[in-house]
Amino acid sequence: MEYVYAAMLLHSAETEIDEKAVTAVLKAAGVSADSARVKALVASLSGVDIAEAMATAVAAPAAAAPVAAAGGSSDAAPAAEEEEEEEEDGGGFEGLGSLFG
Repeated sequence: MEYVYAAMLLHSAETEIDEKAVTAVLKAAGVSADSARVKALVASLSGVDIAEAMATAVAAPAAAAPVAAAGGSSDAAPAAEEEEEEEEDGGGFEGLGSLFG
């Protein structure tokens, strides 16, 4: 994850994302940079519009939440809530009483 953060930092500083720059950021952060991972990151980011990718990634969780909530059956969520309430209402204290004797 540090490698991606280094690339994002370089992007926000409007600096070219190359192997030397990514390695320098990682070393400044106290991370020993793996040259193979740095090369893979730089290669994977070539030709990518990072600003657009970040905007899409930020918008994706907000858009996915209603879809995920609506995706399951409507009966499953209330049933899960009822099971949790039953456990909370009646349980847990019988075991504690045996500890004190």
